[in-house]
Amino acid sequence: MEENRGTLDLNICRVRKLRLIINRLHTLLHSTALLFLFCYRVCFFFQDLETKTSPLLSWILVFASEILLSFIWILGQAYRWRPVSRTVFPERLPEDDKLPAIDVFICTADPVKEPTVGVMNTVLSAMALDYPPQKLHVYLSDDGGSNLTLHGMKEAWKFSRWWLPFCRKYRVKCRCPKAFFSAFETDDDFAGNSLFMTEKQKIKEKYEAFEEEIKRAREGRAPSNDEQDHPSIIEVIQDNTSEVEQVELPLLVYVSREKRPSHPHHFKAGALNVLHRVSGVMSNSPYILVLDCDMFSNDPTSARQAMCFHLDPKISPSLAFVQFPQKFHNASKNDLYDSQLRSVFTVKWQGMDGLQGPVLSGTGFYIKRASLCRKFTDQGTDLMELRQYFGSSNEFIKSLNQNYISAITEPGGHALLQETRLLASCDYEIGTKWGQEVGFLYDSVVEDYLTGFILHCNGWTSVFCEPSRPQFLGTVTTNLNDVLIQGSRWSSGLFENGISKYCPLIRGPFRMSLLQSMCFAELTYFPLYCLPLWCFATIPQLALIDGTPLYPKVSDPYFLVVLFIFVSALSKHLLEVLISGGTLYQWINEERMWMIKSVTCHLYGCLDAVMKKFGIREANFLPTNKVEDDEQTGLYQMDKFDFRASNIFLVPVLALLTLNIACFTVGTYRAVFVGDWDSMFIHLILSAYIIVLNYPVIEGLVIRRDKGRIPFSVAVIFAVLATLAGLVFYALSRNV
Repeated sequence: MEENRGTLDLNICRVRKLRLIINRLHTLLHSTALLFLFCYRVCFFFQDLETKTSPLLSWILVFASEILLSFIWILGQAYRWRPVSRTVFPERLPEDDKLPAIDVFICTADPVKEPTVGVMNTVLSAMALDYPPQKLHVYLSDDGGSNLTLHGMKEAWKFSRWWLPFCRKYRVKCRCPKAFFSAFETDDDFAGNSLFMTEKQKIKEKYEAFEEEIKRAREGRAPSNDEQDHPSIIEVIQDNTSEVEQVELPLLVYVSREKRPSHPHHFKAGALNVLHRVSGVMSNSPYILVLDCDMFSNDPTSARQAMCFHLDPKISPSLAFVQFPQKFHNASKNDLYDSQLRSVFTVKWQGMDGLQGPVLSGTGFYIKRASLCRKFTDQGTDLMELRQYFGSSNEFIKSLNQNYISAITEPGGHALLQETRLLASCDYEIGTKWGQEVGFLYDSVVEDYLTGFILHCNGWTSVFCEPSRPQFLGTVTTNLNDVLIQGSRWSSGLFENGISKYCPLIRGPFRMSLLQSMCFAELTYFPLYCLPLWCFATIPQLALIDGTPLYPKVSDPYFLVVLFIFVSALSKHLLEVLISGGTLYQWINEERMWMIKSVTCHLYGCLDAVMKKFGIREANFLPTNKVEDDEQTGLYQMDKFDFRASNIFLVPVLALLTLNIACFTVGTYRAVFVGDWDSMFIHLILSAYIIVLNYPVIEGLVIRRDKGRIPFSVAVIFAVLATLAGLVFYALSRNV
């Protein structure tokens, strides 16, 4: 048996040949059509001035938008060059005593936006992973320094002494208590066993008491005003006075780093680096699992599945991390706001996995600790050089040696606990390379993307693992406002990397494959979709007013080229949605949200990145609100938009829709009574497509009467402004 374990493959990688053929054929045909379109555009500039029927400025803007859109599309074809899928065999792993240890990092920042009960459910699910408990260590970073969160940790520890033995005894799959006791979780193997049902009811009562205790504690505590001004707190959670027999539990540690208003704290990346240092002197596991506070473990086998890659001698030496997809338990049937990012995890990450591996994705990844320390895990490095990189803690420097064993649980470990408070202090990183060359990087609010990019630049690879059962499940955002705020933050962080020294098209090709560099580049430049989308939603529509064509006539051979490009893009997207298990309505929602995000949060994200680049404003980070609202959730589950969003998001959508309706009406009149349908047909189709795709906006404005509708007074103001802006632009374009 031992011999078989050592010789059989722990994982298999298969190229998806059918998808590969379809993708490459589509790339060839679509790019050929784009070349013909560019030929059509260029020929316009060689026409005699008297024969030109289109305004020069409008033609140039449309042509530039088509070039930019095509550039981003070409970058995106790298994802589709070699898609792969992977299969793992956890049963072939070594015995438990030979498995490496794992540290779990969970980050929370705001006990109001991130309710303590939900955070503790994530903690409990991590503690209950199917892994030797003595080799599992769970750390919670509380950036809010909340006493309520610390109290919740202590209560979670008490409940875990009931919960973990129950999960192990009955091989429970979903080890998040809240999910397990909810209606949607019913796939346990002992559902018909009377003893199981009795114990389950007993544990459920314990869980309800656990929830009530946290709720009482929350009601009895005054709001804290010192989230940004408090000392470091490190506490090992333990309680020997339990009413159940002693059970072996993972190490559970509460970490609240020091925060002062005068010191930059670098958001999530700063919290992760503190956990990296603190865990280094406490447990120093060679592998780290990073989870968001709402991303609970839905399958306890994720650690063993990740080890099927990390312990594979063929790929392990260069493997930095194993990324699992982000999935959500409360997403609506047709994913109304495209919050599950289906295209990212079923197209992009699978495609990158066929190259050199996916991007680090913020949560749900098992990363090798040594990959975050560059070359300094090797012995023989000068002590002074190590201090320049890692700081003054000799104990942490010792931990860089993989044979280091912490003495924190031994007699006299109090001094070592004091060392962890130093490692979590504000001043510790001053004069070091933390966040610059070691640890999670600070130069972007999307620390996951940047850290993953630099890891790949340094020669590391990654793996994407997508089992049939989701390993981790989070809580999806259920209102439009939070979706667009989150999208603005991501767009800003990604685009600022594209205009910085980390530009993938400059830094990448010399350090990784060209296709891999193109994938990273597409991620940084996709927010630029805002520019062509704004153009295609305004300029061709304004041309309908006086019938000046910007596209070929129906009788022109180039008409088929434009039609092919339009149909080709839509049908390829539809195919990708359907083969990944999506629906027709999900495809429509993805198209709709792509348009809405492009003209709103992508635009604001780009502007924010440019302002930060020139020092006009500083980086900021607001946690996504994870508090459940029954009214919002009800609308979301009925696939109805909640338009109670900021005016800064409603303005562009309403303005463009109003403009398209007005121009489409005029264009249809001209097509019927003037007879210019032949030259303006594509303009009408484009405008009609935008109107139909934004039907929920019309519904929210005219039909709906619930609280999620668009206020009529707001719509009137925006309509007037859109009309005035359109007339001004039309007048200017006619004079060029």
